[in-house]
Amino acid sequence: MILFGPARIIKKRCAELQPQLYRLAWSWCRDADIAQDLVQETWAKALERSSQLRDQERLLQWMTRIMVNTYRDHQRRRHDDLNLDQVEIPGDDATSENLDRHDDIRRVQEAVAQLPDEQRLVLTLVDLMEFSYAEVADTLELPIGTVMSRLSRSRQKLREFLTVDNDERRHMELRRVK
Repeated sequence: MILFGPARIIKKRCAELQPQLYRLAWSWCRDADIAQDLVQETWAKALERSSQLRDQERLLQWMTRIMVNTYRDHQRRRHDDLNLDQVEIPGDDATSENLDRHDDIRRVQEAVAQLPDEQRLVLTLVDLMEFSYAEVADTLELPIGTVMSRLSRSRQKLREFLTVDNDERRHMELRRVK
């Protein structure tokens, strides 16, 4: 098949955008196979609809919107719960510091998975994909104020989920991992 115009650009940029889209899909579903399926289905839909791409500079946002809709379709078809016990954190270092870090990562993953979909989508687009509020609003077709309030609520819920009960009742510090 010979591709022309936007379809050719999409195909060319596929390799460079795939890791970002996969990471985003995995952050939503926590399943490598489902994440790969979401990315593949997103690429197929993007190639089919390549004539709808208006601005080549916004390819990532356009692809993300397609993947958001694909994920929502997938969620409607699938009603079973996520099994966080199946999530494996890579690493073979058994040092105390690494074990603590892996435990922190696991706790953050569990906390993010507990967020409602609409909050998880906004949080991952802003903090994982580093989209601006305006890009998230455009991608999810929401007012920017809604994006900001969902992000605020999701971060507050994460703080609540990550509160550690001990004598001084401290909060685990949230940080961006890139």
